[in-house]
Amino acid sequence: MGILSCRKIKVRFGRLSPPVSPALHGYFFSVSPKYLAFPVKKHIMAALCRSAGFGACRLHTSCRASAKQHYKMLVLGGGSGGIAMGARMKMMLGADKVAVVEPSEMHYYQPLWTLAGAGAKTIASSGRTTSSVMPSGVKWVKSKVQEINPDTNTVRTDDGTEISYEYLIVALGLQLHFEKIKGLPEGFDHPKIGSNYSVETVEKTWAALQNFKEGNAVFSFPNTPVKCPGAPQKIMYLSDAFLRKTGKRARANIIYNTSLPVLFAVKKYADALWDVVKERDIKVNLRQNLIEVRADKQEAVFENLDKPGETTVFQYDMLHVTPPMGPNSVVKGSPLADEAGWLDVDKENLQHKKYPNVFGIGDCTNLPTPKTAAGVAAQSAVLHRNIEKILKNENPDKKYDGYTSCPLVTSYNTVVLAEFDYNLQPLETFPINQAKERRLMYYMKADVMPHLYWLGLLKGLWGGPEPYRKLLHLGMK
Repeated sequence: MGILSCRKIKVRFGRLSPPVSPALHGYFFSVSPKYLAFPVKKHIMAALCRSAGFGACRLHTSCRASAKQHYKMLVLGGGSGGIAMGARMKMMLGADKVAVVEPSEMHYYQPLWTLAGAGAKTIASSGRTTSSVMPSGVKWVKSKVQEINPDTNTVRTDDGTEISYEYLIVALGLQLHFEKIKGLPEGFDHPKIGSNYSVETVEKTWAALQNFKEGNAVFSFPNTPVKCPGAPQKIMYLSDAFLRKTGKRARANIIYNTSLPVLFAVKKYADALWDVVKERDIKVNLRQNLIEVRADKQEAVFENLDKPGETTVFQYDMLHVTPPMGPNSVVKGSPLADEAGWLDVDKENLQHKKYPNVFGIGDCTNLPTPKTAAGVAAQSAVLHRNIEKILKNENPDKKYDGYTSCPLVTSYNTVVLAEFDYNLQPLETFPINQAKERRLMYYMKADVMPHLYWLGLLKGLWGGPEPYRKLLHLGMK
């Protein structure tokens, strides 16, 4: 007797045992010659496949059932932007009409990694399971996006599933490129080197800081766009504070090598930060880009961006690497990308410039503003409103002003709270001088913001501080 084997499911001629639901599309199955007592016609086996609710298969080979899904709103990416928009779209459209494609089992509140790298928080406290943050009623497609086809309104995942959509929100983030620095990522196998930008390397930063004895503590900023451009400085200030607390600061040279021509993009905050680095005797070298790490020799090689070909080798006893970053490869390889590979969206309404049923949020976009979680929060409110208008066949009317925020941690109890817009002009929430180091802002960064993230942003309930800013500045210019 011929037997069609599908994991623990067996299909025999004339009956199905045990009963199989068509919902089991996507299982792998095959027919082995050892199960065939006599020749079986291919069309009979195909009929058996169909009766079991599976797609066509071929004898003697493993094949995957063709799985097709359709959603009114498809969200690509389960990071901060993807989960926030999944929650908002579920509230707008109802259950079962929204899906989020995300392969990772864990979701991390990455802004906390700055503090984890300095021992003020733990990595465990920054993470929760993806299942726990996925909005109820939203379909979680636990796969990786392989291809986006906006001309056919379809997405293909790495397991071969094709998903069609009416509307698409791309929230795929960016990619880290440690490999673009010679000697990495294998250099992380050596001590004294870490990075707060990857969950695998944050604890290496803390170990390097704890084990520091004397010499150079070097911190880098790459010659690419980065997420949270203040973070490379934050760990530097925290390291300074730790070394002072442990009595090692007098034996340390703290060096910040940045590819940028400025310490910070917004002059108001840059002026305040220059005062901090001077007061704490921190050496800042502008236009220096890390190109090689010789971990066995504890050497970091930087190129001078103003003098091509000129390099400087820094001996280090601690090295914090901010890796080069770039656009998501799937976005870059799709018609949705601009010339540089970023998602090409209108900077005010976040709608794609070519495909009107496609929208973008967060780090994957070409929005001319720093890539931060605070920016994502503000963008989520704008995107929610504009999609709501578009679904009613009305023109989007809410504009994103480029708002973002960077709580610049300057010690274990102080923060300079930078908030600004597209024009790099301060756009502050509180009616005080936020360029001043304040304890209150540290507690907001370390304790309040994580709760606001988990219980507000990811639930679709927090869209940035704009309403509160207007209220607190009522009657003020």
